[in-house]
Amino acid sequence: MHLIVAVDENWAIGSKENLLVRIPNDHKMFQQETTGKVVILGRKTMETFPGKQPLKNRTNIILSGRSDYQVKGATVVRSVEEALKECGKYDTEDIYVIGGESVYRQFLPYCDTAHVTKIDMAYAADAWCPNLDEDEDWEITADSEEQVYFDITYRFVKYERKSSGR
Repeated sequence: MHLIVAVDENWAIGSKENLLVRIPNDHKMFQQETTGKVVILGRKTMETFPGKQPLKNRTNIILSGRSDYQVKGATVVRSVEEALKECGKYDTEDIYVIGGESVYRQFLPYCDTAHVTKIDMAYAADAWCPNLDEDEDWEITADSEEQVYFDITYRFVKYERKSSGR
């Protein structure tokens, strides 16, 4: 299972239920990675999408504690266990956890790869992703050249969970 996220230098991911910044190449990479795959997300993240509609060309699994919450064209689950059971129908290599904060925290133990867009800036934020740089179970296995979007520098970093056999 994969995790995919854009973070600032403090591993912040959002503010007031919005992304910190929109970088076209980050969105392009996200689309390339997740199209045709399964995405796991929380209700609040779902509600930030245009028209509050599921992502097109993906199987959307939405985690929500609200018993009456339904989304046309998506599977709504009520617990991590129910989400994992639903994920059992798919190849784990085709599953991407896409947020928000509580979903990243709950599913991180099940992920073995993380695709992180690291933005070299600190933003005012109220949502964070677990900091993989501080987690000894994770290591960087790929790091892109620095890229620039207007005054924002960023890079794409791939983390992989260390296996006990390494």
